[in-house]
Amino acid sequence: MSTEAHAAAPPPSHSGFNASAWALTHKSFVGFLMAIFLLAGIISYEKLGRDEDPPFTIKVMVVRALWPGADAEQMAKQVTDRMEKSLESLQYLDFVSSYTKPGETTLMVTLLDSTPPGLVSDQWYQVRKKIGDMRYQLPTGTVGPFFNDDFGDVYGVIYALTSDGFTYRELRDSAEFIRAELLRVPNVGKVDLIGVQDEVINIDVSTRQLAGLGISSNLIAETLRAQNSVIASGVVETSNERIAVRVTGALDSVNTLENVAIRAGDRQVRLKDIATVSRG
Repeated sequence: MSTEAHAAAPPPSHSGFNASAWALTHKSFVGFLMAIFLLAGIISYEKLGRDEDPPFTIKVMVVRALWPGADAEQMAKQVTDRMEKSLESLQYLDFVSSYTKPGETTLMVTLLDSTPPGLVSDQWYQVRKKIGDMRYQLPTGTVGPFFNDDFGDVYGVIYALTSDGFTYRELRDSAEFIRAELLRVPNVGKVDLIGVQDEVINIDVSTRQLAGLGISSNLIAETLRAQNSVIASGVVETSNERIAVRVTGALDSVNTLENVAIRAGDRQVRLKDIATVSRG
């Protein structure tokens, strides 16, 4: 019988860093680091943004001008170039891109990405000021320029109003009342009315009847314009008070409009006798 002895091989040596062994030998320091990281995580979590629609600043402004009757080359030389040159000294200006077509030009003023958000509104004021200072250099007949920097609005909630038996005027009055009440709510910054119908007064006339009376549509328009004009009528001063004189007869209702007198030759007719007046 023979016996064999086997020597156990020594464990392999590791010359690299053993993070587990280091952590076991520095339990107090590791526990301190874990507490610090936990506290930092709690603080960071509390500071996380929670807005469903967070506000942001868009650093682009649109400047638009009209010159009816001008071709694209005239717009580029006499309107676009002059407005662009006036903006070259803007402090945080990145670039200006322009789009010119006959009778119209549009400038996109873009600020640097490094522009502090708190200074963006001041830069837009400077744009308005610089272009306002050179407006006299634009050709006669130029309409504008118009400015639009209202890109950063965030709409959180949109409400739709419907009416059953109410007129557009009554619906709009209700919407204006709701708008005023919503502006009283904390954290509500802006309330806009979308899809509002512009109120008009329609005057429907018969061309045959006007021709028989010798009345033109221009005469009706001029009569209404003169009747509704606002003119300073002076004041009456006494020893104790000063009273402003007001002229009556303003067109403040459909009934007043219907009773406007239109001169037809040597006689006068009321508007309601030759036309139908209605709100729309």
